[in-house]
Amino acid sequence: MSTPTDPAARYGDTPEVERPLGRSIMRGLMNRCPACGNGKLFRAFLKPVDHCAACGEAMHHQRADDLPPYIVILVLGHVAVGGYMLTDMTFVLPVWVHLAIWAPITVITAVASIQPIKGGVIGLQWALRMHGFGGESDGPDDYDIPGRPN
Repeated sequence: MSTPTDPAARYGDTPEVERPLGRSIMRGLMNRCPACGNGKLFRAFLKPVDHCAACGEAMHHQRADDLPPYIVILVLGHVAVGGYMLTDMTFVLPVWVHLAIWAPITVITAVASIQPIKGGVIGLQWALRMHGFGGESDGPDDYDIPGRPN
């Protein structure tokens, strides 16, 4: 059983400041800096700021790329298809009525959810020290491949 005075288990030889995963993701979902929770995370709809205005944390090296749209498609696909199927079982409606109902709901929900999800992904990367958030270079490693001329 642990007590509050027990030190946290750390691996490696460098003491690092803890970055709680859940808190970082929640701050990102709220479109706030995952480091301080005060600064804005986005300067435009899906364009993150280069540096946090409140704490100065660098955000320019984040690599959210394709993960946020995949998450939106996964979640929204299940909700939209499930909603369509439940509606279709309950009410007998023509296909055009279903399209008139579910197409706008799907588009509006996707547009409304992509920015918070991208913020959550940036918060995840910051908490796990991925893609330059840990202070190391994010460039490719240089190593020799045996049997290949340099």
